[in-house]
Amino acid sequence: MMNPINDDAVLATFNFGCEAELFSVYTRKSGKRPVKYRRFEQAAEAVRFAVEELPAEFFPGIQIEVDERRYNSSDVRRLYESPRYPMARRAA
Repeated sequence: MMNPINDDAVLATFNFGCEAELFSVYTRKSGKRPVKYRRFEQAAEAVRFAVEELPAEFFPGIQIEVDERRYNSSDVRRLYESPRYPMARRAA
């Protein structure tokens, strides 16, 4: 079972510059995966894509993998909201 980020040390050491893979888990509600697989040169780009570009109904089913560690949608949200997030955020 994947544990969400519950340790600020994980956020403090997350490398936004590493390669990342984004994929979605199967959702029974839709019967399909909105994002099968996508690779990003930087984890920051994967986080931005997940939060800003995916339709909201698909966000709960996404995961990103960075340095052989998986992060669920809650983790991705915390990374996006982190003061360390290196990219400009979309205006609210």
